[in-house]
Amino acid sequence: MATLQELIAQKEALDRQITEAQRQAKADGIAKVRALMTEHGLTAADLSEGRASGKLAGRDKGQKVAPKYRDPETGKTWTGRGVAPNWIAGKDREAFLITA
Repeated sequence: MATLQELIAQKEALDRQITEAQRQAKADGIAKVRALMTEHGLTAADLSEGRASGKLAGRDKGQKVAPKYRDPETGKTWTGRGVAPNWIAGKDREAFLITA
């Protein structure tokens, strides 16, 4: 059976090997990404959130939307997005449509 000092030395050697393997894997990954970026003409800005996912492509985050419904009693409006307010919930929405 190995002594405590031998086991600690083995652990330290394994830790060094793991660190080196992680460094090499990271370097390989970076090289692959750079090659793909060059191949496709991409920049770091192309990878930023929203543009790369296409989710926000072509529209500004937080863009205002015109109201679609109005409560005739209070004048409050609703765009038709998100949770319906109490004044329209469960009712026929056509009666609340904003026209012209």
